[in-house]
Amino acid sequence: MKKKEILQQIKLSNSQKEKLNAEIKAFYLDERGEEIGIIEQMQLLELFERKMAPIIYNKALDDAKSWFSRMMDNLDSDYYTLYREED
Repeated sequence: MKKKEILQQIKLSNSQKEKLNAEIKAFYLDERGEEIGIIEQMQLLELFERKMAPIIYNKALDDAKSWFSRMMDNLDSDYYTLYREED
């Protein structure tokens, strides 16, 4: 399966969308003093899903790979500290 196909399968649940729409609405009200309608909320959320989600997803993958690589380096050094000298 191609990377793009995997990303297209990642969808937010309805409850997640509702929560994020409420966050968008609160942000606009708190930060800009503006009311934002449900259509605008949905459009912004769709934009974020389409444009920002893949970037954040890829960053999370890169971070996980970096962490895993560091752990494997530690495992390698820990492994060799267990070696005993041979006569």
